[in-house]
Amino acid sequence: MTRTVWAAFAALLLVGCGFEGAPVGPEQRESKSIDLDKSEMVRVEIKMAAGELNVEGGSPKLLEADFGYNVSAWKPIVRYDASSFRGQLNIEQPSGLHAVGNVDYKWDLRFNNDKPLDVVTHLGAGEARMNLGSLNLRSLEVHMGVGELRLDLRGKPKRDYDVQIHGGVGQATVYLPNDTGIVANATGGIGNISVRGLEKRGGHWINPGREHSPVTIHLDVKGGIGEINLAAE
Repeated sequence: MTRTVWAAFAALLLVGCGFEGAPVGPEQRESKSIDLDKSEMVRVEIKMAAGELNVEGGSPKLLEADFGYNVSAWKPIVRYDASSFRGQLNIEQPSGLHAVGNVDYKWDLRFNNDKPLDVVTHLGAGEARMNLGSLNLRSLEVHMGVGELRLDLRGKPKRDYDVQIHGGVGQATVYLPNDTGIVANATGGIGNISVRGLEKRGGHWINPGREHSPVTIHLDVKGGIGEINLAAE
């Protein structure tokens, strides 16, 4: 992660209270996996206060995850509850701790392409690269913090789904499939907006020539983002 992003995160922590210091040590590596089960759908909630997040599909399991970190107290927490037809998967960074120094924190998450997923991501400071076009998404919600988001939705979606991006300071780039219906809105507190491959009609952007597509992605971006780039390609 860049020095600027870590400085921004440190500043955010300093204005809060009740945080305990956590020492920086040698890098640790850990892997986690969760097998597929009979759940009809799964809600995935990802919470990362600071670090580098990479998310993609292609796993034969529900989840395959690799974690790298050099702050022992930030060992990621992974919980899965499949007590009903809808599974609940939580992946989160422990809260209430800060670290000063040369911090390394990285998550690589791979999800199954076929299981229907509702994905909610809470980002603090850092960089997130989410290549989700191969997933069977039902919905996607991203809460940005300070940093950069690269969201790639190019693929063959199986159904209509909604994408919501909220808040944050930095840059968000969203790649959309050019052979799928797109309805995109961007409002409130946004700086520069760059749009490629979409046409503005009636206050929102659409994918021209795909108005009658059997599948449509509805994208809604709200508030606080310094720069947003939308590209249908």
